[in-house]
Amino acid sequence: MVQGTRGWIARVVACVGLALTAASGADPDLWSLGPVARPGVPSSTTSSPNPIDAFLASEYRAKGLEPAGPADKQTLLRRVTLDLTGLPPTPAEQAAFLHDESPNAYETVVDRLLASEQHGVRFGRHWLDVLRYADVDERMVAAPGIHLWRDWVIRALNDDVPYDQFVRAQLTGYRTTERTQMSATGHRSRKEPRPDDLFALGLLARGAVIRDGKDDGELPIAAVETVSAAFMGMTVACAKCHDHMYDPIKQRDYYAMKALFDPLIVRKVTLASPAEILAEGKAIGEVERKREMAQGPIDDLLAPYKKRLYDDRVAMLPPDVQAVIHKPERQRSAAEQKIADDYFPVLRIDTGNILEIMPEPDRKKYRELQARLDAAGGRRGSSLPAFWTVEVDPKREAEPSYILTSGDPERPEKDHAVTPGWPFAPSGLEFREGRIEAFSDWLTAPDNPLFARVVVNRLWQWHFGEGLHKTPSDFGVLGGTPSNPALLDWLASEFVSRGFGMKAMHRLMVTSEAYKRASDAASDVTKANTAIDPTNAQIWRFPLRRLDAESIWDAIWTAAGGLDATVGGPSFDPAGAGRSGPRGGSSARAKTNRRAAYMIRGYSTSRDVVPNFLQAFDVDDGRVPCPVRTRTVSPPQALFLMNSDPIEKATEKFAERLKAESGGDLGVAVDLAYRIAVARPPTASERDRALAYLDHDPTRLKGLGWLVFNLDEFLYVR
Repeated sequence: MVQGTRGWIARVVACVGLALTAASGADPDLWSLGPVARPGVPSSTTSSPNPIDAFLASEYRAKGLEPAGPADKQTLLRRVTLDLTGLPPTPAEQAAFLHDESPNAYETVVDRLLASEQHGVRFGRHWLDVLRYADVDERMVAAPGIHLWRDWVIRALNDDVPYDQFVRAQLTGYRTTERTQMSATGHRSRKEPRPDDLFALGLLARGAVIRDGKDDGELPIAAVETVSAAFMGMTVACAKCHDHMYDPIKQRDYYAMKALFDPLIVRKVTLASPAEILAEGKAIGEVERKREMAQGPIDDLLAPYKKRLYDDRVAMLPPDVQAVIHKPERQRSAAEQKIADDYFPVLRIDTGNILEIMPEPDRKKYRELQARLDAAGGRRGSSLPAFWTVEVDPKREAEPSYILTSGDPERPEKDHAVTPGWPFAPSGLEFREGRIEAFSDWLTAPDNPLFARVVVNRLWQWHFGEGLHKTPSDFGVLGGTPSNPALLDWLASEFVSRGFGMKAMHRLMVTSEAYKRASDAASDVTKANTAIDPTNAQIWRFPLRRLDAESIWDAIWTAAGGLDATVGGPSFDPAGAGRSGPRGGSSARAKTNRRAAYMIRGYSTSRDVVPNFLQAFDVDDGRVPCPVRTRTVSPPQALFLMNSDPIEKATEKFAERLKAESGGDLGVAVDLAYRIAVARPPTASERDRALAYLDHDPTRLKGLGWLVFNLDEFLYVR
């Protein structure tokens, strides 16, 4: 609840901020809408061949900054392994890297990590925050099977699907612009999308909500606000009610964007063969037939008793109320219907009431009939797996779209029709026919200045803690300007020239000298640099960061030797890991040791969905896009690490692992504990104190595990 409220407050503050800032009279021209001009790489005295370092070195010279030296190999290995996979390096990986003295040892590690299937799990988590993934969200239609969209995202990242195709598939179900094929006779026919890409459309289906049995029109609104923020770095929500008060987005533009998605409807796809579907239908039909045959005699037996009780209760009501109750429903006035509704609970008769007045012979007969009904089997829907996707409704596509001044889809402004379109698109570009396909082609085009800028900024943020542009989902006026505009544009143009390959950009960034720097420097250097660049915007040192929630969970269970790193599958429910209470999500399964990227998340007014662990470590509930997670320091975090069921179980398993792998030698166990937890051997002082604590007692290894899990060094990347 708290996490969702944060998102709501942020949106309100953004709108208020627009109004306040509009009075300042700042230049309305946006730097982010200008074309990406590839700047020349500055000349540099650095020995690094990486252009990133040349751009940063230019800033160091201009500002008088002195960069920190390189991080040691142990620190660097832990940093890059956690960064690219979300998991810590194993002792074997540590030993291999430390003993590899080849000039490309680090690059070899980077390539291995990028090839790991855990890489997609790690960066899938980043993307799904931005795209507001949730397993549960009140009346979200697509909740059953929504995890298949998450699995698609992870798979696409592991397969290094080019970013333009990654985005296009989630908007259209097709990865490429070529959607037709030529037959042998020279006729064109529509190509079928890759079956796997059906699940990419979960991005759009996620927004569909049913209220009071009907579509509430939320899908196109959610699509506009998620797509614009995620892929174009523009916040457009305020233009839903009025012209954007600072960025060049009018209310008409907002509803033109919405018109692109207005024709979409959700559709359930059963993920089974025709034979399986037929067999399932026959089985359900047979159960229903048996139930109907068994239910009839029960209804006949209960009917006279039910009527008697009902008549007795009506007779006890005031005469004027009795008159209303006896009047046919269609003949009642509104006031009379309200009276009837108010008395409905009094007149409701359940089976328990009937059994109280039923004589024993009939009660015995009822029990026999009920047993027969139970034997027929319970009512059930289809047990076959299914996924909710989206498709264009031709009827809706033919209907005009309107500005909704009231915000109510049932009350459009009929004299304010809008043409499907998007702000910043070239004039004359038509989005009428195949509107989403045309939009996705324009969005992902190499010359779209926002498309590449926004994503390379996100990648930089995920590696360095903060983007070159500080607000990754707001490239508007209020977002300010980049800390290094030339570097941002060079990265954007390089990204396009490399065919939108995300792994290539990851490699480019993490092999830079900037990434490999130490997180600290000599005190005099730190003092001087901090006076010039207090926020470390120019990366003169590597930013010290706390691990995110998922990496903390995964590191604990990796150390314990019990992490289930299976890729894909339904979300898991950590209630078995010390959390009680009602749970949500049709796909949730009780687990304690899967990667936390698969932990259930979402929102409901009737129950707590996001697990306590995720809430404590600042994971949002998925109601709104989360481009940057807040980082708090709170008592629940300390309580989890000191005294929770997951920690209790993990430290027990960690102690068992240390005992087994050390052969009972406590000195070896202490060394191993530190290598597993913080990827380095203990200092002499740490080793002596640990051995003094153990006091030749292997049963105390559990306490040693508790100690290393609570080290700042365990929780931070430096």
